[in-house]
Parts: sequence; C-alpha cells; structure tokens
Amino acid sequence: MKIALIGCGGRGTGAAANALDADPRTRLTVMADAFEDRLNGSLAALKEKYPQRVDVTPDTAYVGLDAYIKAIQSDVDVVLLCEPPHFRPIHLRAAVDAGKHIFCEKPVAVDAPGYRSVLESTEIARQKGLSLVSGLCWRYHNATRETIQRIQDGAIGDVVTIQETYNTGHIGGRPRDPALTEMQFQVRNWYCFTWLSGDHNVEQHIHSLDKALWVMHDEPPAAAWGLGGRQVRTEMPKFGNIYDHHAVCYEYANGVRVYSYCRQQANCWGDVTDHVFGTKGSGVILNDFRIDGPEKWQYKGENTNMYVAEHEALFRSIRAGEPINNGIYMARSTMMAIMGRMATYTGQRITWEQATRSEENLSPSSYDWDATPPILPDAEGRYPVAIPGVTKFV
Repeated sequence: MKIALIGCGGRGTGAAANALDADPRTRLTVMADAFEDRLNGSLAALKEKYPQRVDVTPDTAYVGLDAYIKAIQSDVDVVLLCEPPHFRPIHLRAAVDAGKHIFCEKPVAVDAPGYRSVLESTEIARQKGLSLVSGLCWRYHNATRETIQRIQDGAIGDVVTIQETYNTGHIGGRPRDPALTEMQFQVRNWYCFTWLSGDHNVEQHIHSLDKALWVMHDEPPAAAWGLGGRQVRTEMPKFGNIYDHHAVCYEYANGVRVYSYCRQQANCWGDVTDHVFGTKGSGVILNDFRIDGPEKWQYKGENTNMYVAEHEALFRSIRAGEPINNGIYMARSTMMAIMGRMATYTGQRITWEQATRSEENLSPSSYDWDATPPILPDAEGRYPVAIPGVTKFV
C-alpha cells in the first residue's frame, strides 16, 4: 500500500515511521507540508532509516498551504494527517471525499464548527467503507485497554470521580522572524496560537480527557466549568495567545465528576496520571495500571508499541476489508477539550449543548501566506489573550 504524509513535523515524521514499521508491504510515496524545509528534513530522516521504502520524488513532494490537495489526489491508498490541528477537519473531509483510508492525529478540531465537520466526515467514511484510525494512541495500548475494561466491568464499583492530570514543563514558543509574513509566523509557531492548536488543554491534554471519556463509555459530559490563565507565558510575540494552565471540572448528568488539570510551566512538579475512584475502590491507569478494589490487580502482560499498534490495526483492517472507524470518540474527546477551553477562557459554566452548537469559528478568511490570521498583534507586538469574565462565549 502506498502512503501519503501530510504534515512533516516531528509527529508526522514519527507517524510515517510507525506506519512503515507496522506493515512491511507499505511504501511512503507522497509528502506534503506548508514549509519546504520541514518536508526536506523529514524526507531525509525517513530515507536514511527506510532507504528501500521511501519513494518520494521531487514530483511527489508538495509544499504550501494547498499542498494537501495534491497529496490527497495522488495515487495513494492511505493518508496520514499530521498537520497542525486547525487544518485537520478540512484535510479529513478532502481525504474522505477522495476515498482514502486515513490515520488522523489528535486533536481533530479547534472549534465547534470543526467538530461538526469531523462528525460529518466520519459518517461519510463509514458509508464509503473507509478505515479511519485516530492518533489517540492509548486506545491501542494493552495495559490501558485492560485496566479500563476492568473498571467498566465493575472492578471498583460504580465510577464516582475521575482525576486527570497533564502537568509538564514548558513547551513551544518561537521568536519572530522579520522575513516571515504574519500568517507564516503564526503557522510556524502554531502551538502558541489557539486558532491553530486549540491551546494545550486541547492539543496535549486531550490524551487524558480521552481516557476519561473512554471510562465513561464514550458518553460526553453534560457541562464544564473551570479556571485558567497565563502566568509565565509572558514574552510576546513568542508565546502567542494560549494559556499556560487550565483546571476544569467536567460534570456528568449521573453525578460523576472529572477533575482535570494541565499545566505547562518550567521548574514545577510534574504529573501525568489518570485516577478513577469508585464506590468499591479505585483504579490507576497511567502509570501503574492497577485496580485497588475488592480484588487487587495490576497489569503484568506485554506492552507493544502503541504508536505502531494503531497503524497495524489500520492496515490489518484495510487488507481484511473490515473497516475501523474511530471517528466518534476522536471527535467527542476533542470537543470535550474544546468545551474545557471555552470554560476557562470565558469563566462561564458551559453545557455540552452550548459548546457543540457554538458558532465561534477560528478560521482565517483565506489560506495564503499574505492572508490575515484570525488574531493580530497590537502596535507593541502583543496578542490579545482571553480574560475570564470579560471574554464572551460565542
């Protein structure tokens, strides 16, 4: 099978390697990226590692904001969508319309219109019999799967509370390059702009929120409220307009609460864990994979590489003619994260219905390097940052 990679950054290069490792009968034949240097660096690294299976030529290496169109329309079987999250709903629809099987990195949108678009694309993929595998990789991790299955089977009784933390060090930030247009600078520095990354409650913490959603049988919460802000990302324009911490409470209609914390600040205590508390005990997903209930249990089995396993599942489904479609949960996990950001940015309690019906569209008016991005700096080079209690829910 022939593969096209769209988005040649670190995660895209890694995904291409994972795809090649997952099935010896695959070849990377097409690559696309907004920037030529990113594509060239990725191509060189992949060619060095897989000299016999990377067949990308100058004629099948596409550069620019419209490069994805040529890549998707190429003679390929599978498309790897690894671009910045803002572009994912657009690229996903194009890939589905072209009848390609898809590996889609997380998150899959940055706003509610993008979420709704992904749901539509998911249904079209199902109707066409296309495989759509998500980059929410813990779903393909043996220990995580068995721990959550035991929790869902009642090993800790009824779930009461879930605690999700993704507290890490500093991530992101590029100094301004005067040679770049404003659009080029922001796309280069995509992590630090909400319209491109969704903020880190969406881009990174989605892994934790996805596990909470999974424990809750992929049913979304009824509402969310929270707090967040920007204490250390003060240097402008380097750090765009995203926050550096979020704390969100997700409320379920049955009384379950998900307490969610994420922070990206240097020299602070770090913690990336998932704790589930029930009426008869508790469970720890990451990193201990254990149950403390009527019967104590800890995972002792084999753990394969989840990044490869998700691609193995994708190729296996295509070859067997038994399509996989992860679209619903990848969309709901993304929207759960977006709803949390809506709550921290506005300081309001946001319901699932309000969030999913939101008309806030973070798209620019057009996609070219001279276009005006959705957010612009003031005369001193500072970008407007959301202020709880002042920023309005749209």
